[in-house]
Amino acid sequence: MNFLQLFRSEGYPLYVLCVLLATYLLNQLDRYILATTSAPMAQDIHFGDKGCLENSTVTFTGNVTCKSVESEDSCTNLTNPNGTQYCLWDYNGSGEQYQVLVGPAFTVVYTITGVVLGFIADIWNRKYILVVCLMLWSGVTILTGFAQEYWHVVLLRFALGIGEAGCTPFAASIIADYFSEEMRGSAMGFYNWGIYTGYSLSYAMGNFITKANINGQGWRWAYFISGIPGFLVGLLILLSVKEPERRKTAKEKDSKNYDLSPLKKLMTILRSFLNPSLMMLIIAGSVRNAAGYIWGNNTQLFFDHYYKDSQVGLWMSWVPLVGGCFGVLFGGFISDRVVKRVGPQGRIWVLVISQLCAAPFAALALYLDPPYAFLVLIPSNIIGEMWVGVTLAVVVELVPSYIRTSTVAVYLFISTNIGGNSPLLVTPLKKATNFRTALTILFPGLYVAGSVLFVLTLLVLRRDIKKVKQEEEERQLLLNQGEDPVPGAQQA
Repeated sequence: MNFLQLFRSEGYPLYVLCVLLATYLLNQLDRYILATTSAPMAQDIHFGDKGCLENSTVTFTGNVTCKSVESEDSCTNLTNPNGTQYCLWDYNGSGEQYQVLVGPAFTVVYTITGVVLGFIADIWNRKYILVVCLMLWSGVTILTGFAQEYWHVVLLRFALGIGEAGCTPFAASIIADYFSEEMRGSAMGFYNWGIYTGYSLSYAMGNFITKANINGQGWRWAYFISGIPGFLVGLLILLSVKEPERRKTAKEKDSKNYDLSPLKKLMTILRSFLNPSLMMLIIAGSVRNAAGYIWGNNTQLFFDHYYKDSQVGLWMSWVPLVGGCFGVLFGGFISDRVVKRVGPQGRIWVLVISQLCAAPFAALALYLDPPYAFLVLIPSNIIGEMWVGVTLAVVVELVPSYIRTSTVAVYLFISTNIGGNSPLLVTPLKKATNFRTALTILFPGLYVAGSVLFVLTLLVLRRDIKKVKQEEEERQLLLNQGEDPVPGAQQA
């Protein structure tokens, strides 16, 4: 079993993997802390939509619930028999301005910076750049706790995107150089625990630290506490992690060494992405990624709206952690086993089946009452989150080592631009239908859509197998003859 082999491997590569996991944890914590603090932040600095909210200082004894009221006048007229107002018309943390913060304000800068850093990482020391990026996004997280205006948060989300863009491209490349192809799927699955540990921790920070109201500053201390550990982990990486030698594929080892100019390198990357198999894989992954972004940034708002006393902070501080971590590990293990038997298309089958099986559980989470809504998220995450490590492993394995980091960065650029900006769809769909229906379309609905696209990827991949083998043979022949292996490079 690869997971057991992973922990029985040499101690130092495993140590590096654990440090990178901690880095990714902080990456996700600092990204999603906004999703769990948007309501108190909006009420403090005033942005987004307003709604009829419960007055937490008054005991409710009326006949009409606050959430059923849609106008300000009707909301403020709701009173208890003794005349006290038990509802307030206030900012609820949702709306277009919030979706802009979790969408394009972060995503556009994140993806553009990721591509630039990806190219740099193939040339410069990845460890040093990772440390700089980690300390940058940690500092920005702390500064967010001092925000006084909406535009402050917008600018800080821009800066957060710049810093966080340097995490996964560098980490994935380092992991690929520390672990063999047989271990890479499990190693990437273990690394992707960071998504769910960081995401779960954001609920603990956003709910419990805010309620603790340290120094009377509420939500602000959630950002202060979340940002500080990044500087400690950054120093740990700087002092204890070694920049690994770049691992070459078997075919590259048998070939002559050569360096690509920036133009030739760009041509090689573009040619890789023009491969129909890789194009379809990226489109399918982007659609599935959209479902994750939408649910991840609207979970707190959904449960606060429909189930105010559901204790979302308690449940969501461990449910995504348990479900997601098992999911990415099973995905890496299963795909590693399947690919040995049936080849590269085996990973795609894992993607298709996992998303179709997870969709019903995701739908139930939107329609069952708590705690059952939270409990069905466990199988939804275990099955549905298999795709993360599997997809990234396929992308890494489809390209040679000298463009691996750049390719991961371009993949993240495309999938994150599509997925990261998809929360903008929530508000118009919510207005056309309701919040629950909008999330049904954009959460389990996109699981199904993603699985269909993965099937199309599988069909294209099968069609391209002979073509890929032929191109590899021609490339090897050119190398043996001492000619340039990059098609079109002679003309450039």
